[in-house]
Formats: sequence, C-alpha cells, structure tokens
Amino acid sequence: MKRLLLATALLAAPMLAHASDAPKIDPARLAAHIKVLSSDDFEGRGPATAGETKTVAYVTQQMKAVGLEPGGDLQKDGTRAWTQDVPLAMFDIDGPVGAHVMVGGQHMMLSQGEQVAIRAAMTNIDKVSIEDAPIVFAGYGVKAPERNWDDFKGMDLKGKILVVLINDPDFETGSGDFGGKAMTYYGRWTYKYEEAARQGAAGLLIVHETAPASYGWATVKNSNTNTMFDIVRQEPAKSHPALEGWIQRDVAVNLFKAAGLDFETLKKQAQSRDFKPVELKGATFSAEYKVKHQTIVSKNIVGKITGAKRPDETVFFTGHWDHLGVGAPDAKGDRIYNGAVDNATGIAAMLEMARLAASGPKPARSMVFLAVTAEEKGLLGSEYYAANPLYPLAKTVGVLNTDALDPSAPARDFTISGNAKLTLLDDLIAKGKAVGRVYTPDPATEAGYFYRSDHFPFAKRGVPAISFGSGEDLVEGGVAAGKAHADAYRANAYHQPADEWNDSWRLDGMTADVALVYSVGADLANSPRWPAWGEGSEFKAVRDATAAQRK
Repeated sequence: MKRLLLATALLAAPMLAHASDAPKIDPARLAAHIKVLSSDDFEGRGPATAGETKTVAYVTQQMKAVGLEPGGDLQKDGTRAWTQDVPLAMFDIDGPVGAHVMVGGQHMMLSQGEQVAIRAAMTNIDKVSIEDAPIVFAGYGVKAPERNWDDFKGMDLKGKILVVLINDPDFETGSGDFGGKAMTYYGRWTYKYEEAARQGAAGLLIVHETAPASYGWATVKNSNTNTMFDIVRQEPAKSHPALEGWIQRDVAVNLFKAAGLDFETLKKQAQSRDFKPVELKGATFSAEYKVKHQTIVSKNIVGKITGAKRPDETVFFTGHWDHLGVGAPDAKGDRIYNGAVDNATGIAAMLEMARLAASGPKPARSMVFLAVTAEEKGLLGSEYYAANPLYPLAKTVGVLNTDALDPSAPARDFTISGNAKLTLLDDLIAKGKAVGRVYTPDPATEAGYFYRSDHFPFAKRGVPAISFGSGEDLVEGGVAAGKAHADAYRANAYHQPADEWNDSWRLDGMTADVALVYSVGADLANSPRWPAWGEGSEFKAVRDATAAQRK
C-alpha cells in the first residue's frame, strides 16, 4: 500500500519557515475534511456501501463549492458528470471457512484470521472445495526469464497448493539478481497470485513475515478476510487461482517440520536461482467455503479546472477516497475502519489544493482532481481510469498522488514512494529546497511502496507520476522520532480501527506537505514543460513512444 508516517502525540516544535510566496493552505479546512471523511458516520468508506454514497456526495459537494467543474464521464447531452463509473466484481465469503492440512497422520486445523487469512475467491465460482491437494513449497513464486530465474522448474502444479515467501529473493541478503533490497514487482503479493494462476495451481498461500511484508499480521488479516474486489475480467481464472491467502510464519514452520523439512533451510535455498520446488511429502491441504459474487459500479470522482491556453494538456492531483469499511472487531469491539490517515488526509489535501487552484487565475493547462475508488483492493480505481482515461494519457503532463500524509509531525525532509528517476522529482526537490526542506530517498524500497499507491497505474503506462511521502526527519526528535512514529502507526493503526482522528494533531506538518505538492503542480499547469523519466527507467520507452502527440 504506501508510506505511512503518523505521530501519536502532539509535537510542540515550531514549523520550518515557509517562503513568503508559498501557497497558503488552510489547516482548519484540512481538519474539517479529515474529521468528516473518517467519522463513524461514513462507516470506513467501503466501496459499494452506504459509506461510498456519503463519500461521493461529500467530495462532489466540496468540489462544487470551491469552484471546480465536473470532469467525469461524458453524458448524452455532451456535458460531463462528476464521476466516472468503475465496474467492479465484488466477492464475499458466505459463511465459515473450513481449512486444514493433513501431514504425517496429523490433522491440523487452520483458523481463518488467526492462522490463515483466506480471501474470497475471485474466479466467479459459488464455492471453493479443495480436498487433499498436495502442498508444494515454490520459493518466492517467481518466474522471471529476463533474470534467468524460475522457481517452478517445469513442475506440474495443476491442482496443487503452493506455499511461497513474500518479497524478492534478494530481501534477506540485500544483493542478487533482483536489484538488492529494493522490491521489484515480483515481490508483490499481487504478482505471486497471478503467477500461481498461470502455473495452474489450485491455490497459493503466502508465508507472512513482518519485515519482508512491511506490515504485521493484523494488516494481513483485516485486508484479506473482508469483501474483495477486482476489475471485471472475461476469464478471471487466468489471473487468480481458486484459493488465495496468507499463512502465519509459525504455522508454516510447524507444517514444514511435520513434513520432515526445515523452513529456514528451504528459505535459504530459495534465494538461489538453482532452487527447485519441494513437495511436502505426506502433506495435503483441504478447504471448503461458499462465495457470493456480483458486479457493482463504484465511482471515481473527477473535478476539473479547464486550462486557458492548452486545455487538452492535463496536470493530475490524485488520491483514493476508499478505506476498508466495516470489518472484524478489534480488541475494543470497534468494527469501523475509519481510515483517517489512510486516506482521509490525501482527499483533504486534494480538496484544499483544488480550492487554492480555483481561487486564482485560470492556469494555462487543465488541472484535474481525481479521487479514486478501491485502492485498498489493489489500486482498482486508478487502474480502471488509466485503462479507460477520460483525458489522453499522452497529454497527461504528470500525476501528483497524496496518500497517507502525516497530519501532526512537521519534518525537515520529504520523500516519494520508491526510487524512480524522473524530472518531476527534480521539480519537487527544487521546490522543497526553496522552503528549507530536503529530499530523502525512500528509506524502505524493500517494502515496494512504489507499487502500492495510485500513481503506479499511470507510471506503468508512461505518465510521469509520483506519490508524495511526508518526511521522517522530524523537527522535534529527528529521524529516530520519525521512525518510531512510523513503526507505531504500522503496528497499531494501519488497516485497523485505530486509524481515527486524533485531537492532538495540529496539521502544520501536513499543511507544509500540501503546499509543497501544490506548488509543483501549479507550476506545471502554467508551464510548457513536459516532465520525463530518467535514463534507464522501465517507463521511459512507453512515454517516448507517444512523444509526437506532445509537440
């Protein structure tokens, strides 16, 4: 998902000085938006719920109020709606999940949410019924021909349950064929499910370990045992095995031990391209549960300021409006996943930037404010938009995404998700320097944040795009304090009901963040420049192929 920095207590340090011409962001407006969007009344903003209806109405109302024009789907009368329809397939487990393994004559029950986190099947079937399927350890579950890497080695995996490790083979050592610590797409759980489907497996279980996953079991549980969504696919079984889920590390260790195998030894072997898949002899997996599935239409929300000189060229400000909705209760019995930081902060930032943009002279280029749905379900709203753009991607100047900003902790620095090289980052660095802030490269590229926010569907199609991250070098307490706050958030609030509004937040750190992001976008909207990817970027060739459309 994304970089998440949150101070849990009020920081009394003074904020860094702003340049006199810095955009004037209103912290009271930011606070008001966050409070409303993360209130219990919005029920965690789950897609296809009453929370979505309220969220779409609120964001649309606020866009109208600040003076944006509708920028969504074209209607029959030639005008645009405020939204873009996003058809999604929706899946729920209907009733209890029965899952167990047999190994060495021993029967091991697997408790849903505690030992495993099994997702609702996304293959349009009414019931998952797997009986005594062989279990195979498939390393990291990677097939990367360009790296001469194949964890499957031609084994027939049809009808089998694969157990794989999260992240890349380089994670433990920091060096190897996958670029060291920085995660590639092969390390993401989305890829591992897709590859399991291509291999014809009956299912895939990912072994959860906190460090390589970059989040704890509570996040896995809460994200995978509620309603699942996907884009509408003609042949979903080509992208999903019937069973997708995670398994607790200790459970996997015990399973391997019962099959006469040592988990750590196999994990070490999996870091080599010579690794071959290992069947757990005498071990079988069974599962049975019902699935409800239907197609729904969710909404991306789109506001716009039409450019005065080059209206067909667009600068995008993006963020996701959704969160996890209502789910399993926490220890206090709270079932509403309010999503105050993730991502009421990003939508509040977008609305405040929209207000600022609409209050001034018309920009030369158009400015589009896109609040997307179903980010928490796999970037589905932004993926749908990028696959079905309302404005040509070739003339989309750049994308500035705000996701999980820090609402309380002023920082001397800032970052972006991942380590991509592009001139859009150069612009951000220059603007930061002007207000006394420095750029810190993503300190956790092994977590794969680049692939976990809504800029990514644009980036992979060549559009220069970044997801801004609040800094970690706090004005009071420095990097040590920033890291402590970030760790506390991930452990105690990320994808949990505890991600709620906190009255100790004073928002001067977030105000500075929003001003910085807005200044970059406003400059681009009044400039003839086209940001570009750096040499060696995997997205450069895609962008360069459309260069003629930008002359």
